[in-house]
Amino acid sequence: MSGIPLGVLDLVPVSSGSTAAEALRNTIDLAQRTERFGYSRYWFAEHHLNPGVAGTSPAVVLALTASATSTIRIGSGAVQLGHRTALSTVEEFGLIDALHPGRLDLGLGRSGGRPTGQTAGSRPTTTPVIDGRAPNGLRIPPRFSPEHLIGSPRFLLQQQLLHQPGARPQDYGEQVDDILALLRGDFRSADGIEAHAVPGEGAEVQVWILGSSGGQSAEVAGRNGLRFAANYHVSPATVLEAAEGYRAAFQPSDHLDKPYVSVSADVVVAEEDATARELATGYGVWVRSIRTAEGAIAFPTPEQARAHPWTEADRALVADRVDTQFVGTSGSVADQLEQLQEATGADELIITTITHCHADRVRSYQLLAEEWQRR
Repeated sequence: MSGIPLGVLDLVPVSSGSTAAEALRNTIDLAQRTERFGYSRYWFAEHHLNPGVAGTSPAVVLALTASATSTIRIGSGAVQLGHRTALSTVEEFGLIDALHPGRLDLGLGRSGGRPTGQTAGSRPTTTPVIDGRAPNGLRIPPRFSPEHLIGSPRFLLQQQLLHQPGARPQDYGEQVDDILALLRGDFRSADGIEAHAVPGEGAEVQVWILGSSGGQSAEVAGRNGLRFAANYHVSPATVLEAAEGYRAAFQPSDHLDKPYVSVSADVVVAEEDATARELATGYGVWVRSIRTAEGAIAFPTPEQARAHPWTEADRALVADRVDTQFVGTSGSVADQLEQLQEATGADELIITTITHCHADRVRSYQLLAEEWQRR
């Protein structure tokens, strides 16, 4: 399985009792270490108004990380285009590429704060899922609906703060088309006026589309012949339809002659199963804070997590995420990652790991890399 590269997805998590500054220092340290461990790429997610997540601007954090690393690819997983323009995105990544050419991944996502869920036009998976399992045994849980989050005060405030008054987001497909045209240098407005992004035009960036279903994101990635990242760690119920929808829509391009898919997984590895389970104790409480529209809390210690008074409604709210987190020794987790790769046909796997202690997080990535390279 060493022929299937492993990458890193980092939310720049803030641990309870810590600060955003320390989280950023930990991120740079983790990027340097995972580069040595042999990970292929290091991506930063974009989130807003979350006390426990400091990754608000992928471009800023990856610029800092680029200067602290030398070989690992770095990028966004993903820039949220719902509150940005094509030009600002190309210019930002063009600036970084000017000093670090050939190392950048420009991962694009539709969201401007809208919770992840099935989108209009999604294709249901053709893979039979029986009793919550794919044919090879991969767990495919019931679909989570984010609709209760959309009307929450926090979500509405986020929309207000991320958008200029009266601004309307551009159609996602059109926005991606504009980004690709600006990168190529052949952008023309509707009335034929040229625009050239400097820096940005001709930047050696690898463009990815991130998506959680077989809807618009998968279609846009396929139609443009771009690489596609499917999110098992965020939306495990829809990972199969996302990968299938992308492959069904794929058309060869100057970027790719055949589909190329990465799939994410949430992972905690330790020397012993019991230790790994202890390190992962805070995950359910942390996911609950996101899905109740509270915003991601600072990642708790195991003791703090155990003190949470769980209700049946709480457990149901996070069950799909908790049940699909891969937790255990490097051998058992690698087995589950092989299963995920087989079920989705992934060309790469993207690993996201959150623990309260930074040293435990580093060790998790190290143990997994060592096991993966032995296979």
